[in-house]
Amino acid sequence: MWSRTCPAGSARPESGTLAMCSPEEAALLRLEGVFSDTLTHINSLVLQPLLEAAPEASDPWGRECLQLLQQLQRSSRQLWDVTEESLRSLRERLRRPEAVGLESLLLLHSADRVLQVHLEYIESYTCCVAVQAFQKAAKRRSEYWRGQRKALRQVLSGVSSEGSVGTALLQALRQPLAHHVQQYVLLLLSLGDTIGERHPTRELVIHAAGLFGDLQSFMRQELDQATATQALWSTLSSRLRDVLCTPARRLLQDSQDIPVTVTPLRAERVLLFDDALVLLQGHNIHTFDLKLVWVDPGQDRCTFYLLTPEEEFSFCSKDPQGLVVWQWKVTQAVCQALRGKKDFPVLGAGLEHSEPPTCRCGAYTFRAEGRFCQATYEGEWYWGRPHGKGTLKWPDGQNHVGDFCQGLEHGFGIRLVPQASEDKFDCYKCHWREGSMCGYGICEGERYIGMWQADQRHGPGVMVTQAGVCYQGTFQADKMVGPGILLSDDDSLYEGTFTRDLTLLGKGKVTFPNGFTLEGTFGSVSGRGLHTQGVLDTAALPPDPSSTCKRQLGQGVFPVESRWQGVYGPFRDFVRAGCPGDLREALLGFHVQSSRELRRSQEYLCCERTRPEDQAGSMEELLEELRQHREPEALQRCLRKALSNSLHPLGKLLRTLMLTFQATYAGMGANKHLQGLAQEEVKQHAQELWAAYRGLLQVALQRKGEAPEEDEDAETRDLRVHGLVLPLVLPSFYSELFTLYLLLHEREDSLYSQGITNLSLFPDTKLLEFLDVQKHLWPLKDLTLTTNQRYSLVRDKCFLSATECLQKMITTVDPREKLEVLERTYGEIEATVSRVLGREHKLPMDDLLPLLIYVVSRAQIQHLGAEIHLIRDMMDPLHTGGLYDFLLTALESCYEHIQKEDMRLHRLPSRWSSREPW
Repeated sequence: MWSRTCPAGSARPESGTLAMCSPEEAALLRLEGVFSDTLTHINSLVLQPLLEAAPEASDPWGRECLQLLQQLQRSSRQLWDVTEESLRSLRERLRRPEAVGLESLLLLHSADRVLQVHLEYIESYTCCVAVQAFQKAAKRRSEYWRGQRKALRQVLSGVSSEGSVGTALLQALRQPLAHHVQQYVLLLLSLGDTIGERHPTRELVIHAAGLFGDLQSFMRQELDQATATQALWSTLSSRLRDVLCTPARRLLQDSQDIPVTVTPLRAERVLLFDDALVLLQGHNIHTFDLKLVWVDPGQDRCTFYLLTPEEEFSFCSKDPQGLVVWQWKVTQAVCQALRGKKDFPVLGAGLEHSEPPTCRCGAYTFRAEGRFCQATYEGEWYWGRPHGKGTLKWPDGQNHVGDFCQGLEHGFGIRLVPQASEDKFDCYKCHWREGSMCGYGICEGERYIGMWQADQRHGPGVMVTQAGVCYQGTFQADKMVGPGILLSDDDSLYEGTFTRDLTLLGKGKVTFPNGFTLEGTFGSVSGRGLHTQGVLDTAALPPDPSSTCKRQLGQGVFPVESRWQGVYGPFRDFVRAGCPGDLREALLGFHVQSSRELRRSQEYLCCERTRPEDQAGSMEELLEELRQHREPEALQRCLRKALSNSLHPLGKLLRTLMLTFQATYAGMGANKHLQGLAQEEVKQHAQELWAAYRGLLQVALQRKGEAPEEDEDAETRDLRVHGLVLPLVLPSFYSELFTLYLLLHEREDSLYSQGITNLSLFPDTKLLEFLDVQKHLWPLKDLTLTTNQRYSLVRDKCFLSATECLQKMITTVDPREKLEVLERTYGEIEATVSRVLGREHKLPMDDLLPLLIYVVSRAQIQHLGAEIHLIRDMMDPLHTGGLYDFLLTALESCYEHIQKEDMRLHRLPSRWSSREPW
């Protein structure tokens, strides 16, 4: 039993103290005290006995009934706790009114928390009402309840000695709360009138009075719905009741009260609940989740339409007013279901009254026969169809993640299909059009990169297996046929014809890594392996190993500008249409709210939660920003901001391209023979993003009535792409791209690393001498030191600034910034030499290269070959033939010399010949 302990002298405040506060505050104190005592009596007289009389927990209904009564008791206890807390705040106020302000009252400063406790009690109570938990529990101790009528009459008004026990229990748990809330409203309104309009706490008082006034309306609605729901269950068969009855479900409308005709399903009875629309047709039950119901008002007052993922039907009525009631209630029930909570104070009269959003997120399992049968779709919807980003999962393990349009896969997507014989999957990453694979894409189990048609590999393509074997050729109906090439993991090359299962067949030629060739006819016999008849040529000179292992696939097969048109195309269409808001939503997968209504309705629906700083403005604002920031520095900042924001059209395009790039060149796609393909794609993506920016800018100028910018020539465009866009987008592709460079230059980097390891064994002075650096350039001038001191000092300080500068090359991905690091390194070397000589000194090539080799060896940059080649391939053409080109060539010479055999064996020529390739 709950009990209250009051401080001495505080239970009944002195009349003199009360006189210093308003009569309303004293009345609130008495009201809270009575209510607290009533809750204590109700717990001992009603709730505890109900729990003891609850049905056995061995059957499902018994467990449910027990859980409902336990929840009601917990809610009642919370209500008692908050009432006691309110009592304490009132007593403190009445005891020291001059020191404790009116704002200290719990009912005022925490009105929302007090309200929430009341709402939870009402929810628990009405759940018990809806499923008749009180009546069923009371039947088990009917003699006890008859003996408690007198006690109940002491705390309740209107409890007669006649009437049912169930009715008395309903009154006992509802009447005190209803009276208590009513008195709250009256006393708070009176208190607001008493303190006057200028009182600092008047807003708090009015706010609290409004909340509890709304609570009165909410209580009446909740009780009416619970009572109507309870009455409904008695009109249904036990089978229907078992299927539909849940404690939290509430009936909102019944076609037996307001007749309505539903076609084409011809339902005999229509039931609208707060979470589902149910159509009863004989013994069949059609249930539709309201979160995935769309209401179309129609063109006349006699019909409106409902759309669901697999059904479309109309509601008709001869009574226009009755149809309006149905349409309004369905619409508001959908809004409430999407919000995930009941409207307050009453259905359809919440703080945000709006139509349901047409764009939503939800999950649905398809039942109708067809390709999606038994598949569960979770993601974005538009008018009853998957539309936007989503995931499809089938029971057999197949699933699809990607873009959808009007119910079909459309755009970039990834499909996993389980293999029948092994615990493995085929993975398809490609562009989809109206439900079928179409255009450029890739496939794994092995990795296929090439063209698709009608869900099959069709046209030129490249295939890479887990074992590192690469095929290039032409596919028809998902099989490779005709002439093609095969590159094995040991760099052997086959050129010839294949069967449909990629077996060598017919005339062909094999070139081995050592230069030997085998030319003839190839075939296979079951169980006996590959057979050939031909000529083995061993007279050829051994090829350059670097050229043998660096063969590239695919570059001449599908031009770079033809790849990923399924990604570029929708953006171009968006720009050509003048960047309309509705297309922007489709382009971004409904993650951009273009209207106030959509913002309000979608804040709880978005798949991707975004940070506040990622929010994108309206299309007009974005276009105006591009129009106003066209100067070089401002443009760079504007593009950086746009590309880093996933809710900006340019940022969205970049992220989609990044996804396709990762899907192509990560995992099995990380193959050295694909480096050329990847490098081409990165440059093409930068070019397409610049074209996308130019397209948006032209739309912005057109909207303002300004003349469009003149078309760029190829040279100007390339300078902008390499100098402005490529540095901004390269970080998005750098990880996969650099991995390909590592694999392609693995052999040279290995020799370089061995050379660096050997050179690191030299002390500084010995290494400078070994590299034939002129001694007058050593940083030892005018230092009188012992041998040990010199060793220590030089080892720590010799050209240290240049070494540390060069090491910063790996801290950036921008080729220009890497070249700037190289330029500063050269400057540090010359500055050190100038300090040694005591005058400004420009190093000739014969002096610079040994010093640069020294600095490179001490910097110990890993994978320097991959770094150099990536810089060379991605550098701005503007720098070709200039200082940066010269310095990069010098660095390449250092890299090549460190790989040489004499470096690795600690032997160098006595002089640096000018004929060396510096």
